[in-house]
Amino acid sequence: MQCSWKAVILLALASIAIQYTAIRTLTSKPFQLCPLPSPQNCGLGGQETEPPFERGAAGGGGCDDYPYFSINATRKTHILVLATTRSGSSFVGQLLNQHQEVFYLFEPLYHVQTTLIPRLSHSRNAADRRVMLGASRDLLRSLYGCDLYFLESYIKPTPTNHTTDKLFRRGASRALCQQPVCDAFGPADVNVEEGDCVKKCASLNMTLATEACREKRHVAIKIVRVPEIGDLRALVEDPRLNIKVIQLVRDPRGILSSRIETFRDTYRLWRIWRATGRRPYNLDLSQLTVVCEDFLSSVSTGLSHPYWLKGKYMLVRYEDLARNPLLKTKEIYDYLGLPMDKNVEDWIHANTRGSSEPSAKHKFGTVRDSAANAESWRLKLSYDMVEYTQTVCQKVLHQLGYKAVKSVEELKNMSLSLVQDKTFVPFL
Repeated sequence: MQCSWKAVILLALASIAIQYTAIRTLTSKPFQLCPLPSPQNCGLGGQETEPPFERGAAGGGGCDDYPYFSINATRKTHILVLATTRSGSSFVGQLLNQHQEVFYLFEPLYHVQTTLIPRLSHSRNAADRRVMLGASRDLLRSLYGCDLYFLESYIKPTPTNHTTDKLFRRGASRALCQQPVCDAFGPADVNVEEGDCVKKCASLNMTLATEACREKRHVAIKIVRVPEIGDLRALVEDPRLNIKVIQLVRDPRGILSSRIETFRDTYRLWRIWRATGRRPYNLDLSQLTVVCEDFLSSVSTGLSHPYWLKGKYMLVRYEDLARNPLLKTKEIYDYLGLPMDKNVEDWIHANTRGSSEPSAKHKFGTVRDSAANAESWRLKLSYDMVEYTQTVCQKVLHQLGYKAVKSVEELKNMSLSLVQDKTFVPFL
């Protein structure tokens, strides 16, 4: 049975209408922009404003609930510290955490990992990696928009009435240990110990934490669960964000030594190798090789200066920071475009001075002690372990300016630094 020309036209028009509706549905919602409902983030004329963010159901009203405000050039800086475990990232995080106008979060992706890929710290499975990275990017985007409710989906047990005592390392964030989030400490309590915060502040109210985030001018997040900078490209290019990445690297030999000491069960076979001089046949070599592969890929991308990283990438060697923490921190703040306030300088002076007291709370000593600490792995690893590491990590060691040793004597000669004087200029 043949269709009439009228029927053909009607079918064509119906098809076009369906396609148009689908396109509108797919494009209008994800890219609908609206400002956060905060006096600090919205303004008219010359007032400071905040880049708009999507608003989900957890975050309150939709875009229709708020008027449109123009976006000023003075935007919130979203700082991302990209690192790996035992590379000095906690210290770098604290350098940002001390700033009065920075809202800092310590490892929020811990919750994504433990929910989606439990018992697996560095999955090499492509499917696992895609799932983890997709969820991580979504969470980071929400957290930079001060939507802390989004994090609740990954906290177990699920928070009740937006209240939880299960946020990973809550006490590592000054903003989560101060008013309005916590009333246990006053403005004079500038150096609250992490344990004291957890003990005295009780459960965390995510609504108050969200308010505290919005009151700060900048947001900083430290992560060790994203392998390389390329995995963050979609986030870096998001026009709603103003992300600046600090990629922290460390000599892989130092990372291996620190992990052996810290994660004793996971790295038990490495300790056997160190003690006996014989490499166990079932040693998981990926615990080392993955670090070097990820470093090489990420650093190669960052230092090749792709257009999407312009003004958004700085490489920092842990050893340089340990050698001269004040100078290097000033360089970091200059790159971020933020003034270093007195809190940051005071914290550096207080936490980079050596102490002979057994009760000294910080592992960073004087400037000289800090540099020695950065290369202390040379006294802890056996030469055959160092030699193997230098072989499998040769390319990244060379790229980052770490010297190889050719004998036991050279390894143990601490008067000879294995860190070359090498300058890594931020990509501006």
